[in-house]
Amino acid sequence: MTSINTAIQLITREDAERSVVRGGTCSPDLARGPWEFDLPAGPDAAPDYGPGASMQDVAPASTPRQGELPEEYRLAGDEELEARILAAKETLGDRLVILGHFYQRDEVVKHADFVGDSFQLANAALTRPDADAIVFCGVHFMAETADILSRPEQNVILPNLAAGCSMADMADADSVEDCWEQLEELFGTEPDDGGRLPVIPVTYMNSSAALKAFCGRNGGIVCTSSNAATVLEWAFERGQRVLFFPDQHLGRNTAKAMGVPLTEMPMWNPHKVLGGNTEQELLDSRVILWHGFCSVHKRFTVNQIEKARAEFPGVRVIVHPECPMPVVDAADEAGSTDYIRKAIAAAAPGTTFAVGTEINMVNRLAAEFPEHTIFCLDPVICPCSTMYRIHPGYLAWVLEGLVAGEVRNRIVVETDVANHARVALERMLAARP
Repeated sequence: MTSINTAIQLITREDAERSVVRGGTCSPDLARGPWEFDLPAGPDAAPDYGPGASMQDVAPASTPRQGELPEEYRLAGDEELEARILAAKETLGDRLVILGHFYQRDEVVKHADFVGDSFQLANAALTRPDADAIVFCGVHFMAETADILSRPEQNVILPNLAAGCSMADMADADSVEDCWEQLEELFGTEPDDGGRLPVIPVTYMNSSAALKAFCGRNGGIVCTSSNAATVLEWAFERGQRVLFFPDQHLGRNTAKAMGVPLTEMPMWNPHKVLGGNTEQELLDSRVILWHGFCSVHKRFTVNQIEKARAEFPGVRVIVHPECPMPVVDAADEAGSTDYIRKAIAAAAPGTTFAVGTEINMVNRLAAEFPEHTIFCLDPVICPCSTMYRIHPGYLAWVLEGLVAGEVRNRIVVETDVANHARVALERMLAARP
């Protein structure tokens, strides 16, 4: 199987030779090492997410920066880095557990002890309580969740601190607090005759620890893409309406499938008074959607689905619920990354799948299930910008640091934040279908 990273390098190399940009990738800079984007260009340079699906998103000033990766790791070839990673893993043994998200590049995820979505991986870490170090090959909010759920003695490490999440950054703690104050002023804080509060906050797993803590303090809960409907049912039992952040599409698609009319799902724009809504629109609401989205899943379109159906009659189109509503409506089914994988694994041999999720996962599924025809709806290779910041060079660097007795890039959530966030996560775990 040709990895996505190798495919990107081949395409851009061919383009350079022919002096033609074929549009094979969303950015030819993807072929460069992520360390070239980790350091600011100057003292006043704004942070960015790097090349990939999120490169057009505006990164907040608070976006973490990764320090300079030592030259020996930047110059090392693929074979040398792999050998160093394997040697460090052998030395560390059971003291180490490596977690790899579905969207990681193959050159990294091959070294993971567990592969899954963000919450699966956080739970996987709990199965290794004796490990001294949890190296999370994912993005920042995932490492935070692992730190919240792990033992205090365990070190959670993110190989590249610049691996954030543009969607998570679209809902910051100050903006959500400001929204909450406006909603409390409008709705009040007293429960109705049935004991339901005016509004219940629900945050997607793809959010900061601070926002999970906000939900924990305010009677709210966390959801994943696989249990969003169950969590919304939990919230509706306790509240007259829900404030759902940061992903508008997951909230809209889930609530619509539950029968909530679109007219009762206003959008909250944090840059406008009352989120850009009238008081009556908010009073009539059932789900207030935050103006956030995933840049990877926003790339998928109805036209891509129509093209797939025309070229592959009988194709089974399956997309992630972070995709826009028209895409989810046009697909045959929608589900979490784990749902997508299980659906493909259970299908009759010879099934053709057009999949709407991150390209690394789709490419890996195609290799894992050769009895099917599996391709990505988006023909342009455009990985998640921030997932792509994790490179074997960074993995080797943090692992060899552990061998030398040095913990590099540790992620620590403050105790007060962790305690409140854990409340919201435990509520999610207790909310059974």
